Amino acid sequence: MITDTVHKILNNYDSETLGTKVNLARLLMAGKTGGTGKVIVYAVDQGFEHGPLQSFASNVDAHDPMYHFKFASEMGLSALAGPLGFLEVGAPRYAGSLPLILKLNSSNNLVQTTSPDQAITASIDDALRLGCGGVGFTFYPGSPASFSMLEELREIIKEAKAKGLFVVVWSYPRGTISPQGETGADVVAYGIHMACLMGAHIVKSKMPSAHIEKEKAAEALKASTFKLDSLEDRLSYMVKAAFNGRRLVVFSGGTTRSEEELITDTKCIAKVGAAGSMIGRNIFQRSYAASKDLVNKLSQIYTS
Repeated sequence: MITDTVHKILNNYDSETLGTKVNLARLLMAGKTGGTGKVIVYAVDQGFEHGPLQSFASNVDAHDPMYHFKFASEMGLSALAGPLGFLEVGAPRYAGSLPLILKLNSSNNLVQTTSPDQAITASIDDALRLGCGGVGFTFYPGSPASFSMLEELREIIKEAKAKGLFVVVWSYPRGTISPQGETGADVVAYGIHMACLMGAHIVKSKMPSAHIEKEKAAEALKASTFKLDSLEDRLSYMVKAAFNGRRLVVFSGGTTRSEEELITDTKCIAKVGAAGSMIGRNIFQRSYAASKDLVNKLSQIYTS
C-alpha cells in the first residue's frame, strides 16, 4: 500500500499522466527505503564516462552487468540506472524485480573539449521495450553545448511524459566555469532549478561546496537573510531550488570516498529533506561484502 508520505510527494506531480505517476510511485515504494520518501538509486554508467579500467579495475567482477543486477536486487535498492547495452544484459532475467532507469545520453573522456556534450545513445522506445519506469539524461549547465542539450531534453521529456515514464536529469555544471565553480553552491542550485524548469521529475546533483562562482550571486547572497556556509545550509538551499521541494533532488556519491564521509553526507541529505542518493562508484568499487555493509548503513540512515 502506498504510504501517506509517497502520496504527498505524488501530489506535486498532478499534471502528469497516470502512467508517469504510477512509475514514480513504484520507484518511491521500492526496496528498503520504500514508502519513506527517500531513495537509493544504483547508477552504473561509468563505463561510458570513464572507461572500464578506471571504473572496474578495483573490483573486476563489476565488469559484468549481471553483477550489478544481482546486487541491486539482493540489497533492496530503489532502482538500477544504466546505459542501453548494460540494461539489455540483465533486464530479461530480472524483469519486475526492481525499477529500471535507462540512461539516454552518454559521453566519454577520450575526447578533450571546451564544450562538454553527450550523444543520444538510446530512445524512449528502448526504455519501454526493457520495462523501464524512467529515463535519465545528463545536462551540462555552463557548457557552450547546453543550448542544444536543452533542446534535446525538451523533446525527451515531452515523449517520456506522453508514454508514462518519469525523467531523471543528471545536472552536472561544467564548461565555461572554473573547476571550483562546478560544485559551487550558486552554480549547482542554478543547474537544479534549470532541470526543474525543463520538467524533470527528479534531479541528480553533485554535493555543493561553499564556493560562490558568480559575482551577482555573491551579491544576492550577501543581501539575503540566509547563509550557505555549512553543508546542511547548502543542501537545504538545493531543495529550495527544486521548486521549494516540489521536485525530488538526489545527490551523487562522487569520486571514491571513505565510508565515514559518505555516512556524514547521507545524514545531512536525510536531515534537510532531500530525496536521497544516486550512487555508483562508491558502491561497486568496493568488495561485494563491503558494498553490502555500506548500503545497509545508508539505508538505515534514510529509514530511521
